[in-house]
Amino acid sequence: MIIGRQLSGPWSRTVMRYRRFCPTPSETRSRQQRWETTRSPWLTARALSMGNTCQPTSGNLNAEAMIENRADGPTLRTSRSRTIWTILAVIEVLLAATAVILDLLIPTIVILVLATISLAIRRTGPASLGFHRVPRPGQMIISVFMLAIAWTVIQFSLTLPILNHLTGQRQNLNQFAGLQGNLGMLLIFLALTWTLAAVGEETVYRGYISTRTGEVFGQQRAGIVLGVAVSSALFALAHTEQGMIGVIVTFLDALFFSALRWRFRTLWAAVLAHGFNNTIGLVTFFFVGPIYGLW
Repeated sequence: MIIGRQLSGPWSRTVMRYRRFCPTPSETRSRQQRWETTRSPWLTARALSMGNTCQPTSGNLNAEAMIENRADGPTLRTSRSRTIWTILAVIEVLLAATAVILDLLIPTIVILVLATISLAIRRTGPASLGFHRVPRPGQMIISVFMLAIAWTVIQFSLTLPILNHLTGQRQNLNQFAGLQGNLGMLLIFLALTWTLAAVGEETVYRGYISTRTGEVFGQQRAGIVLGVAVSSALFALAHTEQGMIGVIVTFLDALFFSALRWRFRTLWAAVLAHGFNNTIGLVTFFFVGPIYGLW
């Protein structure tokens, strides 16, 4: 009675399963038992994975082979798929770099088209490039605005004066000639700042190029750093019309935007920082003209 109670319920079913997959010598000699074991290789394999120590039969060997085939197949397919996407990401980064270096048409628009095609091929949306929602957007906007003001002060009070004295050059601002006191031109530049520059360039550089570079080198810290470096370098090269000083300052701006993008974990932070930074510069230029540094 005690034994019967101990083996009742799930324990009895466990013992029966064990005996089914680990038959005694007399049961092994039974043709019917061998047929039962062989006809259910997947159940036999399950018993083996649960610690079965009995000698493998032909059914067990077949089950192990089937497990290896089932396990290796998806792994190989996943590995090949990962390799294909990595190669595609390399090609995309090279194409984007070519558009910037050769200054094809308007590089930002060219790369935006490339990014759109890339998202369509991958069947993903803008969220894959970093456009994530934040729990308190109002707080983020205020924080980014204050940081943009602080960064502008640093650029005018430290970066630009130091670069001017070291190189003997100034940032080329000829593209903004006529902006001072011209309200119509200011409104046009502000519209371009918040569309083509803030949204467009951040989608291209901090979003698309940085993400694809991360896919090439991995999504760990090293891959993120390389993604920031590559996207920032290309962003700076896209502003060669501002001279060497402009390229350096733009590269530093790119690092600042990237830091905010990862600090707030959304590309919207970089978009806002870019827009605020350019807006402060344009409004200042409108009232007082070009400023090459505070000293």
